Amino acid sequence: MGMNDFSALTTSGSVLLPADEHYAAETSGFQTFRGRRPDVVVAATGAEDVRAAVEFAAGRGLAVAVQSQGHGVPSEVAGGVLITTGRMDGVRIDADRRTAWFEAGVQWGAVVQAAAELGLAPLSGSAPHVGAVSYTLGGGLGHLARRYGYAADHVRAVEVVTADGQLRRVTAESDPELFWALCGAGGNFGVVTAMEVDLVPVAQLFGGALYFDAHQVEDVLATWQRWTRDLPDEMTSSVALVSFPDLPALPEPLRGRHVAHVRIAHAGDPEVGERLVEPLRAVGPRLIDSLRVLPYREVGTICNDPVQPIPYVTTNAMLRDFDDAAIKTVLDLVGPDAPQRCVVEVRHLGGALSRPAANCVGNRDAAHVLGLNSKVDESTVGAAERLQGHVMGELNAWSTGGRCLNFLAGGSANPEDVRAAYDAPDYERLRALKSTYDPTNTFRLNHNIPPVGDYS
Repeated sequence: MGMNDFSALTTSGSVLLPADEHYAAETSGFQTFRGRRPDVVVAATGAEDVRAAVEFAAGRGLAVAVQSQGHGVPSEVAGGVLITTGRMDGVRIDADRRTAWFEAGVQWGAVVQAAAELGLAPLSGSAPHVGAVSYTLGGGLGHLARRYGYAADHVRAVEVVTADGQLRRVTAESDPELFWALCGAGGNFGVVTAMEVDLVPVAQLFGGALYFDAHQVEDVLATWQRWTRDLPDEMTSSVALVSFPDLPALPEPLRGRHVAHVRIAHAGDPEVGERLVEPLRAVGPRLIDSLRVLPYREVGTICNDPVQPIPYVTTNAMLRDFDDAAIKTVLDLVGPDAPQRCVVEVRHLGGALSRPAANCVGNRDAAHVLGLNSKVDESTVGAAERLQGHVMGELNAWSTGGRCLNFLAGGSANPEDVRAAYDAPDYERLRALKSTYDPTNTFRLNHNIPPVGDYS
């Protein structure tokens, strides 16, 4: 489309076309593999910019994608309208109601710091630089998950621009069906401009990391999976298998090593937390042991997720069990001695995550979720995708068949995987609601749920 086609698109923020100087920077995100190439970018500064962009796109049959400044990225956008929300960075804390309100471009770190001033915490993600809205719309699985559930379980209100160009404030009371769908279905029902969520009375955790060397990996996984079978809901944990490069920027004990990184977050009495982790420490010497009482504002140090954008492909599976045979399967395929590797993370679910809630987040009966993440370029992406597919296939015996929407990034979220993120009746209910709120599938450059009759 030529420049004149977008002359009617008037916003407070910049409107950028592919030839414009800042277009490339505006379309880049945390996922740098196979970038986005929309017809036009709206660098929104507020809800009215979002409303104008959606109205413009819907009136011309253009698809709409959304990109925050966090990890959340749209699919491999080709054409359409890309709305970037990073400039929408307002945060408000209501201490009396124990709530936080934040705009679409806010990252969790800003909410964590603001809430911590009052001894409160959001149900934030493992990385402070994850976008708070996109994370919550996908369910939201963080360090307080087994005690309090998914972040989507604690949404009070959603401010959203729907496909008809209306800006709505949606609550469980004002529109229970749309609210149910918004909390867990990603961006399928509109562009969320702001959100209000519960805060919880957590000022500190007993938590941190245990790093074990490659020869201990099998013992670590076996001990951890047995340990998770009898834990209080206050304990949330995961294990990641990571190959670290030999770089000076890394802590010396981790350089050039393949490690098991056990992540611990105990939202209860620290002395109880100390006693609970004794079986893990008993596995043997640790390369690093950072377990301590830490203020919630430092929760990002538990996982120490990368902050620099990277090119990657990822997938995941919800598991009903993660027993010794499943561990052997994973280690044979992507363990320290395997010919190919990728980052593997297994998160312990259950507890409050298994309780029903007034939203569409699915697979609440899963015991674990296992994710794979591979750094790629054009020459390695095929091998990485084949490896991930092989691992997923070999894990079918333990899989519930479900997926976690938060860990389906961008273009890796094929229709079958998106469908598997929901319980079957809920998926059909979502398609029917999509037919009501977005019958032409304007919001399709995402983890897409098509309306009834659209099988594209």
